[in-house]
Order: sequence, then structure tokens, then C-alpha cells
Amino acid sequence: MNITTIDTEPTTTGSFSTTKPWIEVTAPLGERYDEILTPEALAFLAALHDRFAGIRHDLLAARMQTRVHSANGRDPKFLPETDAVRRDRSWRVAGAGPGLEDRRVEITGPTDRKMAINALNSGAKVWLADQEDATSPTWANVIEGQITLFDALRGQLSFTNPDGREYSVEGRMGLAHGGPAETPTIVMRPRGWHLTEKHIRFHDRAGRSMSASGALVDFGLYFFHNAHRLIELGLGPYFYLPKLESHREARLWNDIFQYAQNALSIPQGTVRATVLIETIQAAFEMEEILYELRDHCAGLNAGRWDYIFSIVKTFRSRGRRWVFPDRASITMTVPFMRAYTELLVSTCHQRGAYAIGGMSAFIPNRRDPEVTAQALEKVTADKRREAGDGFDGTWVAHPDLIPTARAEFDAVLGEQPHQLARLREDVTVTAAQLLDIPSIGGQVTEGGVRDNVRIGIRYIESWLRGVGAAAIDNLMEDAATAEISRSQVWQWVNDNTVTAEGRRIDREWVESLVEDVYADLDRFDGDRFADAVTVFRQVSLEPEFPTFLTIPAYARFL
Repeated sequence: MNITTIDTEPTTTGSFSTTKPWIEVTAPLGERYDEILTPEALAFLAALHDRFAGIRHDLLAARMQTRVHSANGRDPKFLPETDAVRRDRSWRVAGAGPGLEDRRVEITGPTDRKMAINALNSGAKVWLADQEDATSPTWANVIEGQITLFDALRGQLSFTNPDGREYSVEGRMGLAHGGPAETPTIVMRPRGWHLTEKHIRFHDRAGRSMSASGALVDFGLYFFHNAHRLIELGLGPYFYLPKLESHREARLWNDIFQYAQNALSIPQGTVRATVLIETIQAAFEMEEILYELRDHCAGLNAGRWDYIFSIVKTFRSRGRRWVFPDRASITMTVPFMRAYTELLVSTCHQRGAYAIGGMSAFIPNRRDPEVTAQALEKVTADKRREAGDGFDGTWVAHPDLIPTARAEFDAVLGEQPHQLARLREDVTVTAAQLLDIPSIGGQVTEGGVRDNVRIGIRYIESWLRGVGAAAIDNLMEDAATAEISRSQVWQWVNDNTVTAEGRRIDREWVESLVEDVYADLDRFDGDRFADAVTVFRQVSLEPEFPTFLTIPAYARFL
């Protein structure tokens, strides 16, 4: 198929004048892509980029400066300049929008048609429609994911497997039919601020051309096509906001929400956002993030895997005190993770925001009862702890885990939809507790290093083929868990860490592990293992540490 260029110049559509700033699509157009990439929608994207792309760039530059400070020994802290916001106990967030009142079990997953149908038929209260860590951002996934959401919201989503099996959504969506929703409320997660969409280019007023922001593309297309439809269904445009590192980044999202609602003549406050607290920097600014988004905020989520990755990344070169043990040792019950989750629940409930728990990586295997029994046991313990700590809901990554998670939250919530009245005033968390890495305990073992190499390569290979959520050794791996694996390898090599068995972890040994893993892989037609090894070496063994493995992998291979 030939590459097709679509642009918006010099169209004027409604309030979106695109004579100067304009959007250009430079990628193959598949079936029905023109229903999403309409001139009007592209004009909306151009308007978003015209107003907000420069601020995004400035905030990404601020992230770079923060990383320099961290590398030079400056620890994150609760900001003195925003102390008045934290001390003012009078303000509250907007809270749950229609269809978000009960969030006790949310299912996460990518937006391909089959997975979307499974999620919508799962019985969960919310579907996190993930265009981020569970989705590899191939051009097809980005636009066809939008088509999936478009069809789902209009009751026309179906899928036929190559073997002829047919899938369709069984229940009714929304609240407008007068009864309770029969499918989960959709909360869409766009890509983070750091990712670009290289198949869409923005041409600014000065004539400069640049790749579009993945976040603005994902948000803009979904909002433009579906905001009014969601309101018709008695719901609203709801979003999960990933990878924030400061309240200033939350303020940018709030400004975008205000602009988008005005542009489409939607009442202010219709949007609801749930922010993932998945960076160590954001953990110190939870209240400020809620404050900046207060008119559009539903809650916070404990994004555990990215949070662990963020800490490894932030302190990776700060010496032996910050060296993490095997990934399997970093559980939700170690002190620094307990401090993080308890602070999140307390912060949320003081401000009228929902606290949503994280995703346990264990998944059942329908062909192996023993694996399934172990997964259910571990998920039960995880969700019992969350419900007991005051979380209002939690995530699962597999439909078979929903009854297990729901049972634990039902036992605590009963008929109540949340635990907002439980303020957790017993919680006091200090900066030292959030940064207490030595208390993890555990060791770095040769087996742990091998596991990280193997998981990293296998996940990256899946991602390069366009599969962003991959079941590997009975664990659900996504970009966040792969980031932990490769960043730990980088840290161990650069710290000259010695394993419990007495072996120094150096580049040469890890290279030999990479070769061993590659030789043992089950190859198949169309696999991307050779490319995956190239990416893994770059993000784990090169002196320069890429802030996200997806950035160089996307630029080179997608």
C-alpha cells in the first residue's frame, strides 16, 4: 500500500482554523482509517498541538533537569513552595463521574478488537482501554484501537477469528437506557508525554515540522469522536493519565481538558481523569496533582510496576545503597512500597478522590490447574491487602481474576461503592520512608539476572510484533515490567554488583547470557528476536541509559 498524505491546510472547520498550524499524516491508510483521520479531527489535533506542544516540550526539558539533579545527589522532597496547598484542608476533587461510582474491579488491556470484546464482556466495573503500556504503538494499533473504541461506543463492535469463531459484546453500554450499565465503563489511557507519534507530523506557525505528541493524538482523536457519544450514553470522556512526574504536568492536562470541552461545547467538568502515581517524583506531589486537576479528577492509581522502574531509573547511578535485589524480591509488602500505597490512600480520601490499587502480575493458566491455583492464591492475598488498606478498587489483567478480586473487595465494601469515608488519619509517611530502599533486603542472584535478560528479550520481541501485553512464564508482562528488567541489568553492570553466588555482573557475562537466551528461544516465522536482542543490548548495556526502552525501539523499528 502506498503512503498517503493527509493534511488540513488550508481548511477551516468550526472553531479550528488550520491555515497556519496544520497536521500531516504520512503513513499507510488501512480500512476505515479515514473515519478516524477526518479533516475535522486532524484540525482538532492541530489546534491542540498549536496550544500545548510547546508547553509539553518545556515540561520534558524540566524532567531532564530533574534527572541531572537526582544523579548529582539531590533527593525528591515534598515541595516547600506548595505547602499551602497541602495544609489547606478545605478543597476537594470533583470525584466520580456517572458510571464511575463503583470501581471495585477494573480490567486492563489493549484496544484490539478481540481483547476489547473480552474486557467488555468480563463483568468488571471499568475497562482501562489502554493505548499505552499494554499496547505496542504500531501505526495499525494506534488507529485501529481508535476504531475499536468508536465501534464499541456505538454498539457495533464484533470480531471474527481466522478460525471462524465470532465475538461480540453481550451487554448494553451506558446509563441512558434507564438501568445499570451491563458493560464496564470505559476509561481510556493515552500515551505518556514522552512518546511521539512519528506517523503524524505537526507543522507550526513558524513553518517547523515535528512528530506529533502521542498523548495529544490519542486523547484528541478519542475525545473528538466520542465525547458527545459518551454523554449521550449517560457517561463521559474519562481518562487514565500515565507517567506524570510533577503537578505542572497535571496542570497541562487540566488546561487541555478545559480547552477541549470549550472547543466541542461540552460543559466544563464533564471530563474525569484518574492519575497513575507511577513515578517517585509524583509520589511527592500527590496532593498538588489532585489540586491541579481538582475540577476534572476522579482519583489516583498505584501504578506499582512503573513506580519500581522509576526508582531504579532515578537512583541507578547513586551507589550501593540504591542497588535493588532480584525483581521477585520487590513485593508490595516491603516498607517503601507500603509507605507509597498508604500515602496514596490517605491522600486520596482526604480530598474525596478514589484510590485504585495496582495490577498483580500473576495470571491463571486454563491448561494448568496448579499454576491457576497459585495465581489465585497470590492475587487473593494482594487484593485482600489492598481492600483492607482502604483502596476503593483494583486492577486485574485477566477476566478469570475478576471473581477473586471482587470477592475481596465485596468483603470490605459490602453494598457501599467506595471507602472514601475511611480517611486513614493514622497514616504519616515521611520522605525517608518513601526512599527506604535498603529495607527491601533480598539478594541479586545469577538466576535473577538470567530471568531479567530472558524476560526483557522475550517481551521486547512481542512488543516489536505489535503485542504490548504478553503472558510470559505465567506472568502478565507489559512495558513497565520489561523496564524493570532491563534497568536492573543496567544498574547491576554499572555498579559492578556481585551476585549471591560470587559472580561479578559485568558486560561480558551479561552478553554471554544474551547469547544463551537467544540460542534457547523457540523461533518461528516472523519473529523479531534478532531485533529484540539489538534493543535489549542498547537499553541495558550501553553507557547511556535511555529513559524509556520504548523510545529508541519505536524510533528504529516501528
